[in-house]
Amino acid sequence: MARPPNPRTLPPALLLLMLVSLRLRADPLPTEGRLMNNCIQARRKCQVDPVCSAAYHHLNSCTSSVSTPLPAQELLVPEECREAAQHLRNSSLMSCTCHRRMKNQVACLDVYWTVHLARSLGDFELDVSPYEDTVTRKPWKMDLSKLNMLKPDSDLCLKFAMLCTLNDKCDRLRKAYGEACSGSRCQRPTCLRQLRAFFEKASEPHSQGLLLCPCAPADQGCGQRRRNTIAPSCALPSGAPNCLELRRVCISDPLCRSRLVDFQTHCHPLDILGTCATEHSRCLRAYMGLIGTAMTPNFVSNVNTSVALSCTCRGSGNLQDECEQLEESFSHNPCLMEAIAAKMRFHSQLFSQDWEDSTFPVMERQNKNPALRPQPWVSSLFFCMLPLILFLSLW
Repeated sequence: MARPPNPRTLPPALLLLMLVSLRLRADPLPTEGRLMNNCIQARRKCQVDPVCSAAYHHLNSCTSSVSTPLPAQELLVPEECREAAQHLRNSSLMSCTCHRRMKNQVACLDVYWTVHLARSLGDFELDVSPYEDTVTRKPWKMDLSKLNMLKPDSDLCLKFAMLCTLNDKCDRLRKAYGEACSGSRCQRPTCLRQLRAFFEKASEPHSQGLLLCPCAPADQGCGQRRRNTIAPSCALPSGAPNCLELRRVCISDPLCRSRLVDFQTHCHPLDILGTCATEHSRCLRAYMGLIGTAMTPNFVSNVNTSVALSCTCRGSGNLQDECEQLEESFSHNPCLMEAIAAKMRFHSQLFSQDWEDSTFPVMERQNKNPALRPQPWVSSLFFCMLPLILFLSLW
């Protein structure tokens, strides 16, 4: 039997190349534990520097003392607050980010908005998402054979609901928000908190399967199941508030403000064809991040996939155009519409093919979707290592 090669006999360049390859294979994407510069870590570094610490605490007092302006009003930031921000220009705080699944997420976002004072007070022209867009995609195995207990012609929303029920974590989180959002026990703040917990903690394939299951146009029962996924009777406001008032409530809360900015960053359409500013997968993640906040969107009917906020622009006065622009960023957003359509097409394909094995890792199939192409940091790391590899090859 052939003996494996001794690492000591391999050329140094080849050995290094193997090590880099193994590292990339073992750790395909950064995880929240390896965030390059999260805001909580950046604040700790700032606290050991007297100048940085003093400037940060001054900005913190500015955030609490300067009121949020009404729409179309000019933001007035005191000069001493601007000076404090200038002292932090070279601090790691200025480039810090957070992760939507990290521990102490709210504390991290508080630091972010303290540093970016203008953004926290409603200067939407400067919006940049506070979230570092790094999500670990773990292969998720689906055992489709367990769906045999359902009727063969069962709709896909029912099948994805069954897949969630068969997964302990998904089932536990779904039951938690189901109980909190039930008609007799409905308390909207608790319902929204449990909804956020579900979409933050359940695996993306499970949560996206439940929310974005495709239905035949004539199948209103399937469409109703999909529309009821977020328990709209409890999660959405009973009346239809003004959309600008809904946004005002949202930006007064660091978490909701962050999710809205994330949506504006990743679901910004570049053209009418549905091209997103980033990727469809990032837009969907940002859209689902709004569920459980004051800006919770939902499907508008049981017969199509149009989505909208639960608000109106009636009574907006001279802010009518601004209100309609906000409302249409959901209801007439070609980037968001195409992202939803692409994900539903993918979900249809999961059940339309004759798989050789009823149990398969979803990630292998998903990577064929252009919206989930490999991240650029992998190739960047390789090319950064290339000069060293070439140098060692001359030994």
